[in-house]
Order: sequence, then structure tokens, then C-alpha cells
Amino acid sequence: MAGDAHRTTVGDYVTLVRGTTYKGQLVGEPGPALLGLGSIEPGGGFRIGHYKTYGGDCPEELMLFPGDIFASLKGATKDGKMIGSVARVPPSVPSGRLTQDTVKLVFRNPNLEDASYLYWILRTPQYRDYCAGHAMGSAVVALSRRDFLSYPVPPPTTQRRTVVALLDAIEKKVELNRRMNETLEAMARALFKSWFVDFDPVRAKVEGRDPDLPKPLAALFPETFEDSELGEIPKGWSATPIYDVATYINGAAYAAFQPNDERRGLPIIKIAELKAGATAQTKFSDVQMAEKYRVTNGDILLSWSGNPDTSIDTFVWSDGPGWLNQHIFRVSPLRQDERAFVLSTLKTLRPVFAEIARNKQTTGLGHVTTEDMKRLLIARPDDRVMLVWSTVASPLHGRSFQNALENHDLSKLRDTLLPKLIFGELKVKDAEKFIRRAV
Repeated sequence: MAGDAHRTTVGDYVTLVRGTTYKGQLVGEPGPALLGLGSIEPGGGFRIGHYKTYGGDCPEELMLFPGDIFASLKGATKDGKMIGSVARVPPSVPSGRLTQDTVKLVFRNPNLEDASYLYWILRTPQYRDYCAGHAMGSAVVALSRRDFLSYPVPPPTTQRRTVVALLDAIEKKVELNRRMNETLEAMARALFKSWFVDFDPVRAKVEGRDPDLPKPLAALFPETFEDSELGEIPKGWSATPIYDVATYINGAAYAAFQPNDERRGLPIIKIAELKAGATAQTKFSDVQMAEKYRVTNGDILLSWSGNPDTSIDTFVWSDGPGWLNQHIFRVSPLRQDERAFVLSTLKTLRPVFAEIARNKQTTGLGHVTTEDMKRLLIARPDDRVMLVWSTVASPLHGRSFQNALENHDLSKLRDTLLPKLIFGELKVKDAEKFIRRAV
């Protein structure tokens, strides 16, 4: 910040309102989102979906709405990566309530430009270094209110405003892609359930109704059901264990990777990375593992251990090469034309996997084994319907994957821009280049 004529601080922009405790029995009831440590990414950013609703008392001063900024002044762990981390409530969260672990930033002179400017200042690596240097405590580290409010904020020059505008555009594009993916996945999930779980086209034929499909497509579905180990399934289809449609490679034990703190080598992909990609918390390893443990973009990964409600899930990896940690299967369909079917099946089975894991729960954790996969039957269609499903679903899955890749690139672009915000060093030509990459 050398050369800045005027020195202001976070406290010149905002005051803080601290959240309060809440009644546990009202968590999950209809109401605003509970916004605590779990809804903030370590280092900054909002964690989509990492919150529950609350049906209890929500005083006005504790309420948050889209665009509002809140922060954690203490860390959930002693590594200090959470302290000072800020998040901005996205449009997809209509309202929220502060918890006792978070504070709301109330602007002295409410102004959208100032709010956005300060938000991105508090996402810079320079600010993160400041938080690390002012951390207090041993078991759980914290940042004092005084130190938070004392962080120096450089004046909002034209160059800095340009960087902020670019960062806002990136965040909006990332959110747009995320919401588009929700829509694409909902479409694929609804259609898969109709065809392969409820058997709607076949049921319509049995009941003498129009399947409401193009005639050539409708003709591919059987006109009757037959008994199977799974119960009634369309005639000519097979009741097949989910284990038999793909190979399942489990990752290696975490210790085998010999993680280092210098971010050398490839990231170790654990359940946290499946949800958020490689972050500040990710461990890296430069140990050369067997190729079967190497993950690349597009791999289907199934986390089979952990909290049944939040950890058991299927993902398509889009964050670059990495090493597969234990408790995660890399799923490889036996036939390429069955990839869309296998991916849709695994996503549809999430509640079933969760229930299996819940029935084995110990200390809050559960698991799904290969033996469970061998017992879990699905209705596998004949090859003609399988090919049609691949033709229909692959573009939906493909667009979703491309959006995820784009978000990965946009996040890298954001991280490239953030250090420039403090120094205000962005030139016009550089700005034009970044704009082309961001939109």
C-alpha cells in the first residue's frame, strides 16, 4: 500500500453486529438460513448449500439478505484458515440469520460500490496474511474485533474499481453457471426417474395411454412388465447389481501420499475436495502413486464414507489432476455408451446410499461397501433404450461438466486478480484481456 496518500481502515467503513445462539430443536424448520462458520469458505466466499434453515427467533439486527457481508472472527480449527474469512450472501439465499460464530458488517454509509470494494479487499491474499499474523489462541485461533476493524484499506482508485468490477463479473458468472447446472441436473434426474425408476413410458402403454414421447422413441419401450428380483420391471430389461455396470477403484490411504505443506505435486482428493475443489485446506503430494489412483477431469467419483446426509454423493471431477484418497471410488463404466446411464443411476441412488450408510452409522459416520453395491439391484434397459438415453442425457451432463470447468478457470482468474487489487496495478490492456476471459 506504499504510495497511498490516505490511510483508512475497515472500521471506517463498517461496524459489526455479532450473531447469537439459537434453539437446536428449531433447526430445519421453515425460516431463514442459519449462516455460521459452515457457510463460509476458508479464506473467503460463500459455501452454497452448507446451511440449514431456522424457524425460531430472528431479530432484525441478526438478519442477512442477498448482498450482505458476514465474517468469521474465529476458526473452527487451530490452523487459522477460517479466521477473518468473509462471505457475501448470494441471490439464491433470500434471507439468513447470524449465528454466534459470525458477525455482520453494517456499513456506516450504505453504498453498493463500497460494499463490493471492501468485500474483495477482504478476499485478498494480503488480508489473509494479516489475519495469520494477528491470530490469537492455541486450541481455537481467533482474530480480535479490534484487529479486524484496524485492517488498512487502500483508497478506491480507478484501477482498483476496475479490478472490483471484474471480480464481481466473475462471481456473477460462476453463480450463473452453478444455477444452470442445478437446472440441467434436475432435468436429467427427473427424466431418468420417469424412464428407469417409475417406468412411465411402459406404464402408459400397459394402461392404454399415450406415452407422450415421439413415436419412434415410444416404440423402443416394452408394452408389458415382467417379474424379477427387483420386482416388476419392463419386459426384456434385466435386474442388475449396480456393481456390475462399472469398475470401482478405491483410493489409497491418506498417509500413503506423504502430504507436504509446500503444495508440491498433485492435490490429494478427499471428500472436502469433491465438494469444493482444491482449496487452501488441500494437502498436496509429490509421491508418485500407481496410475489407478490418478484422477483426471471427467472422472466419476463416488464418496462412500462419512456423514450420510452430506458426504455420500457422486461427483464429476473438474479441478485438474489429483491423487484419489481412500473412502472414494473412481467409477469407470464398462462401456462408454453406458456412461450417462451409470452417472444418472449413481446420482439417483444418493438417498439409497445415504440410508445404507445411516444404518451402519457409528459416531456420526457411515459407509457403503462393494458388498452393498453387489446387492443393490437396478433395472438395466436393453441396448436400444440405453443408446437413446446416452443421446438424450450426455448433452445435459456435458454442458454441466463444461460449466464446472469454466468455473474452475474463472476461480483461477479471480485468484490472479485478487493480489492486484491491493497494488492497483491493472493496466487498460490487461483489463481488456481479463474481461474477454471473464465473460
